[in-house]
Amino acid sequence: MSKIAILIADGCEECEALIQVDMLRRAGIDIDMVSISDSKQVTSARRITFTCDRLMKDFDADAYDGVILPGGMPGTTHLKEDPKAIALVKKYNSEKKLVAAICAAPTVLGAAGILKGRNATCYPGCEDGLTGAVLKTDQVVRDGNIITSRGLGTALPFAGAIIEYLLDAPTAKKILSSVVYKG
Repeated sequence: MSKIAILIADGCEECEALIQVDMLRRAGIDIDMVSISDSKQVTSARRITFTCDRLMKDFDADAYDGVILPGGMPGTTHLKEDPKAIALVKKYNSEKKLVAAICAAPTVLGAAGILKGRNATCYPGCEDGLTGAVLKTDQVVRDGNIITSRGLGTALPFAGAIIEYLLDAPTAKKILSSVVYKG
């Protein structure tokens, strides 16, 4: 079974973070919320406080199969400024492990220097931060082990792409179908 970390910073976009946690857990994927601060308590961009599973300082990168970065401001800025977050993105990319980012967070991948020649997308207006990427405007873009997405409105398809990458397309479709009301 895959084990994934989602890096949480103060000022993150709470829905982009928690939808990923919810959907991956529904799919039976082990996902830990990892605070990049010195507290498990994280306050989102809209002042919602939630508790992470562990702290980055106690994080064993080798125990995980990938990382997800939610967007939001100033959460994305905090991720970009965190040397451990940047090092983790570089490590996982070099090991061909999952590296997924949504909204403004793909700019963290650009700052880490892993997008050169890779297809990627982000929140409109953040494209300059995708250093070296081949820019796309699709809701979700997968290029090998890297998955990027546009923003809150694409959080469910982003989760589906991650589930498909880690498990398979039928499971992703089943999980997404189970949460979308078709009345």
